[in-house]
Amino acid sequence: MSAAPGALVTRRRSLVAPRAGDPLPDDRASPRPPLKWAGGKRWLVPHLAPLWARFCRRRLVEPFCGGMAVALGLMPARAFLSDINPHVVNFYRWLKRGLKVEIAMRNDATLFYRQRERFNRLVAAGSSDSAEAAALFYYLNRTGYNGLCRFNRSGEFNVPFGRYRRINYVTDFSAYRATFKEWNFSAGDFETLELEDDDFIYADPPYDVEFTQYSSESFGWNEQVRLAEFLAAHRGPVVLSNQATARIVRLYRKLGFSIRRLSAPRMISCTGNRTPATEVLAIRGF
Repeated sequence: MSAAPGALVTRRRSLVAPRAGDPLPDDRASPRPPLKWAGGKRWLVPHLAPLWARFCRRRLVEPFCGGMAVALGLMPARAFLSDINPHVVNFYRWLKRGLKVEIAMRNDATLFYRQRERFNRLVAAGSSDSAEAAALFYYLNRTGYNGLCRFNRSGEFNVPFGRYRRINYVTDFSAYRATFKEWNFSAGDFETLELEDDDFIYADPPYDVEFTQYSSESFGWNEQVRLAEFLAAHRGPVVLSNQATARIVRLYRKLGFSIRRLSAPRMISCTGNRTPATEVLAIRGF
């Protein structure tokens, strides 16, 4: 095992745009995203930062927080971060409490499958909200194949061993406590979110592609339409990112969103293909 005693922290310039007369912001410490995440959006933060700057004193809401690259990139004072996957949300809730990992973590296939079995037993026994489950989720995420987060129809984590040459595991996540102080986390469907009229929403749903088995429930075209209508009804600023399929572009244009196309890394695939693909930013309320 290669274990780091604490979460890696980077120094970064604040993305917050000060109002006239406000002092210029100092550089702030920003914890790195703690999880590997297929389709992560760290690359998108420079495109989102100018949009966020106008509304930086509002609450950031993410219905699909995933690997949390955007929230940790924008560093809002207040955030409401949600995901349909209860296990990732449980992990973040324990980070907010300063999670310290005490389970065995090694880049070893035998241990990986033993810990995966333990995690699935905890889930089946109704203990998926425990600190042990959070630690196991972290280990499985860092050690499993390509940072995938995949569950079968029975709700069991089934990502195989990742075969990395070296993994740096974090055992002490206390560095996240200050950042997460005014961040709240919830697990569930996006339509259950209790929004404020001036919330800044950034939505990054599963791509509009055939394979969407991200949680134990699928996210198909009906869900894409339901999400678009939900976002269009919000009174505050909204930004959506998605694969730039023709039907996604038509859907959001019809609902009054402006469209920007961006060249982006393709989401992780079994072939490792990193050929640039086109993603869309759908923007409304600016």
